[in-house]
Amino acid sequence: MSTDPRRAPGADLPAWVEHVAAELGVDPALVDIERILDVATDVAHSVARPAVPVTMLVAGLAIAAGRSGEDVLATARRAALAWASDENVLP
Repeated sequence: MSTDPRRAPGADLPAWVEHVAAELGVDPALVDIERILDVATDVAHSVARPAVPVTMLVAGLAIAAGRSGEDVLATARRAALAWASDENVLP
């Protein structure tokens, strides 16, 4: 049995991505699971866990508007890491 929760029975993340991408008419090759999870980790730790799904939706909207996925994920990661710095934390 795998200890990777993305491969646990009923939670096979690559299979899920294939499925949901087909349902939404998206090429699953455009979904870089590891990169997305890395950005999600940075957002969860630097901003807040609830910020992860919202950030990913905003990222998806930016991609839909024409920005490259690579650029969007890099920008989201930078923004999350900057948020944790002293000058970007709300009082």
